[in-house]
Formats: sequence, C-alpha cells, structure tokens
Amino acid sequence: MNNWQDDRIDAAGNSRPPAHVNAHGFFPAMEVLEPAATLTPLLFSSPHSGANYPAAFIAASPLDSLTLRRSEDAFVDELFAGAIDAGAPMLRAHFPRAFLDVNREPYELDPRMFDGRLPLGANTRSIRVAGGLGTIARVVGDAQEIYRSRMPISEAISRIDNLYRPYHDILRQLVDRSWRQFGISILVDCHSMPSNIVSLPSVRNDEASKADFIIGDRYGTSCNPVFTAWLDEALHRKGFTVRRNKPYAGGYITESYGSPAMGVHAIQIEVNRGLYMNEANVEPHEGFGPLKAAIKDVLCGFAVFAASHNDLLGSAAAE
Repeated sequence: MNNWQDDRIDAAGNSRPPAHVNAHGFFPAMEVLEPAATLTPLLFSSPHSGANYPAAFIAASPLDSLTLRRSEDAFVDELFAGAIDAGAPMLRAHFPRAFLDVNREPYELDPRMFDGRLPLGANTRSIRVAGGLGTIARVVGDAQEIYRSRMPISEAISRIDNLYRPYHDILRQLVDRSWRQFGISILVDCHSMPSNIVSLPSVRNDEASKADFIIGDRYGTSCNPVFTAWLDEALHRKGFTVRRNKPYAGGYITESYGSPAMGVHAIQIEVNRGLYMNEANVEPHEGFGPLKAAIKDVLCGFAVFAASHNDLLGSAAAE
C-alpha cells in the first residue's frame, strides 16, 4: 500500500502538497493545511474529525454509518480552520477515529479483538483499552460493538503502519519545523465533547457543568501556564464557560509531544458539540458560523501572543 513517505515535509522544512493516498481507501488519508506564510509558533492537529468511512469498514460492522460517527469530532477541523489565516499550519486526518485512533499509543490493543499474536510490547491493560477505546476501538457511542467478528492482527498492523505512523511522522516534523523557525513550538490538539458530558458516570457535575470549552495541559505539565492562561482568558472574554483538565486533561498527543522544558508546548481543546451541531444527525446548526468566527478571533490573538513570547519561553531550548 502507498503511504505518505513521498509527501512529507522536505529537507528545507516546506510541506509538499498532499498526494492522493491509497491506504485502506482514503483519498487522501491526511493532509497539512498550510498558511500563505508561517507567522507564529502555533500549529494545530485535528486527529478525530475524519469522516471518510470505507465501504468495507461499514460492511464489517453491525452498526449503521450514523452510529459509527458518534465518536467522531465532526467538523472540528472546519471550526479551527481560522488557524490557517492566523499563520499556522493544521494537520487533519481524513480517516475516522472509529477506524483508527492516532491519539493513543501505537499498540494500545485489546487482544480479544484480534486473531493472531499482538506485537511485542503492546499495551493491553490501559484504561482506554479496558473501555474499548484503544488504537483500534472496539466500541462507539454507548458501548456499541463496532465489529461483528475478530479482526486479523495483520489488518490492525496495516492500519498502524499506513495511517498512524505517517500521521505522527508529519506531526513531529511540523513541531520540529516550528521549533527551528521560532525557538519554540506550541501544538494545539483540537477535539469536541458530547453536550451531555455531565451525565457520564465518571464526571461530577462540578467538573464540566455548562462547559463550552475544556482546556487540557496535563495539569500544567505539557504546556507553560502562560499560554494556557491566555487561551482560557480569551475564551472567557468571548462569553464562553471554560474549564481546565477535568474531565479531559489531554490524551496521548498532548502527553507525548508536550515538553515545556525543551520549548515544545502542547494543549488540548475540547469544544462542546451542542454549541455548533445537532448531535443526533451529525449536522451543523445555526451556531456553527458564529462559533467558528469567535474561535478564529481567539486563534488570531493567540498567534500574535505566542509569537511575541517565543524569545522569553523558547530561548532556553534554543541555546
């Protein structure tokens, strides 16, 4: 199968136009949206907004396509597209989270799902695997099983080799490019959350009640608090209710990429789906346009703020 090895960022640090990639039927599998000029150390990732569901995948599931979309961060890449106008690149996946989740370890796998021996070192005991939400998810929505039968482990490895690894290769190169240009890199990982999050058994009402946005920085370990505080305050000024870290402190991407001591910062943003879409039919509603405009205003301000603080917070890493 083809992958992205011929379409990554070149040695000069410039991203090449994404090719049509024939990996499990995705055309393309992922792409980098580049600004006309890179003006800020910010970069954005939308790993769960992919909405291309291969026919073979749907055929292998007892669920209909609308049910499979329950775990998708629908339209989040469009909501945050103002990042490109702010001078920042965005990497987005076109494959859906239900097919492969790049916000997990590469081999967070449930052995009950597969025929064959799992790769050496596979993490089979994580909380996410136990909940059915590993690298290859077992369930979607309200614990509805995605597959009728066990999957050959070769299929799981193929998804990881052809989709997961290229996504992270590109994301790492974008982070490195930003760091080389500005002496600092700030990765914003973009997600959405169900509007009924407070009804989930694991969430107390005081943790997410009426939250429009939840900002996760791994409790201050993945990002300098100066950036987290600015983003929090900017969203508040727009009239949004903002919470930090509970119940979403940041997933694998935030945890593994964020290294403030090295001048690399990672923040996760969760936006309440009820603000912009009808969750029952996965369609935008009248709130989509105003929310997108508000997010763009925040991102443009954040881009300027980040660029003005690169020397202060990135100088130690750049030495």
